[in-house]
Amino acid sequence: MSDTVIKVENISKLYRLGEVGTGTISHDLNRWWAKVRGKEDPFSKLGEANDRTTKGNSDYVWALRDINFNIKRGEAVGIIGRNGAGKSTLLKILSRTTTPTTGSIKLKGRVASLLEVGTGFHPELSGRENIYLNGAILGMTKTEINRKFDEIVDFAGVERYVDTPVKRYSSGMYVRLAFGVAAHLESEILIVDEVLAVGDAEFQKKCLGKMKDVSEGEGRTVLFVSHNMLSIAKLCSHSILMENGTINLYAKTEEVINRYNTRMDLFEIDERFKKGISLGDSGLELLDVYLKSENDDIDKITIGNSFEICIKLRKDKKVEEFGVTLILKDAYDSIVFSSIADLSFGDGKNGDLQTVACRFPGNLLNNVMYKVSFIFYNKGFKNSYLIENVININLNDCDELRGGFVGIFEGAVRPRLEWTLE
Repeated sequence: MSDTVIKVENISKLYRLGEVGTGTISHDLNRWWAKVRGKEDPFSKLGEANDRTTKGNSDYVWALRDINFNIKRGEAVGIIGRNGAGKSTLLKILSRTTTPTTGSIKLKGRVASLLEVGTGFHPELSGRENIYLNGAILGMTKTEINRKFDEIVDFAGVERYVDTPVKRYSSGMYVRLAFGVAAHLESEILIVDEVLAVGDAEFQKKCLGKMKDVSEGEGRTVLFVSHNMLSIAKLCSHSILMENGTINLYAKTEEVINRYNTRMDLFEIDERFKKGISLGDSGLELLDVYLKSENDDIDKITIGNSFEICIKLRKDKKVEEFGVTLILKDAYDSIVFSSIADLSFGDGKNGDLQTVACRFPGNLLNNVMYKVSFIFYNKGFKNSYLIENVININLNDCDELRGGFVGIFEGAVRPRLEWTLE
């Protein structure tokens, strides 16, 4: 393996929906007997691809199928993909908390994993006792753990509660201590799933800095799963894009994120927000979200075209005035801009029904992926309701606006500004 610390060869994982194992002892015995004889799993031919959006015709699903990759010492590799793509299943196999159906993995060194809140912690033990327990599981001596103990507690910021049973910790405190243990005890491989989202912004930044330090400074290998593209871009030089249980692309992080974004529809509206939902205590109900363009063909909108995002609402009798804030984020979850509108139902023609439209002029957005969220509130901001990632926008490029190497310097927006020569 030379400098390679993770070698994954033809990994596949088959699950039977709604069952543990294959559901019956006879099925499990059949699989075991086939494995002993070196035969193919008798149920593998029944399995279907891991596509959560389709019903399928089989109870057997390939959560992973034919996964192959190598990772070298000191690399930080991101794993991205939609929910259900197989990211967490892959990390569980690498962490040896579950076994693959077929294939093999070769790991050089000890593995520290942070897969779920509280993974590896005993709830009845104190924070101090869990630090020593986790260290022992990783093969550390008591002397090694003693040397790192104060550093772990200081990083986690839980010194006051280190002798309190962790079952009384909040989820954020759990993650703080768990990450502190995983990052500071001397394992060669660090695997982190999306649990950092539980922590506050300051701690997330702290964790990213620590992972960068252990990768670049200590030569340890980091595998990081996140839906935050900015975090992936800051930490990882290379990334893996997973789709329906397979690897779509393993390349430089910038290339992988671009591929991930282009897999999105031009305008992808989350269907949950098209079926009528109550917007908390704001007194408003969201009935529909749709888009309009100047040429009535949403699929052919380019950077140079204007379009509108339309929201159909219903109010209860108490609401006379309300507001909507549109929040536009880029693929890295950084806010590009927000726009606020204070509106009155008395201005509409349909009584308790109102359609709100926000117009985006042409030559404003770039050809990158955007996420649109909304905050709805009634007068005085007494009651508000946030719905995130209602729409994904991924505009087509417009050739006449591009030139030479300019593309690599483009940002989130590209307005046509007025230039003069004096």
